[in-house]
Amino acid sequence: MPSMPIFVDARIPVIFAPVAIAGPEDAVLVEGEIPAPEGVPVARFGPQRPGHGIACACCAPRGPVATALHRLFLARARGEVAMFRRVLVQAGPAGEATVRDAVAQDAFLAGRYRLGAESGL
Repeated sequence: MPSMPIFVDARIPVIFAPVAIAGPEDAVLVEGEIPAPEGVPVARFGPQRPGHGIACACCAPRGPVATALHRLFLARARGEVAMFRRVLVQAGPAGEATVRDAVAQDAFLAGRYRLGAESGL
């Protein structure tokens, strides 16, 4: 019987869910000054600046979401925060759209993170 290849996606899922459910294996990405739970790694991002798209070399090589998720990943890799297995996002509709766009369009983020299914909670 031939063996079937198994694909394991080791990227960290980014899930749009209430951050109140954050557990010990979660990190939180929060827009602006929205309150964040204590005891979990937290990264914050501000609004996307108007103008050119994500990764536009003339304006901003990385957007605020990419910068926040990059800092969170580095802190995890350096052992500065607890090892987390997923990132919960707390943002308004525009912030959620910015996160979705960043994860889909930024090549560095796409190598580390993926959009997760909300039903996987």
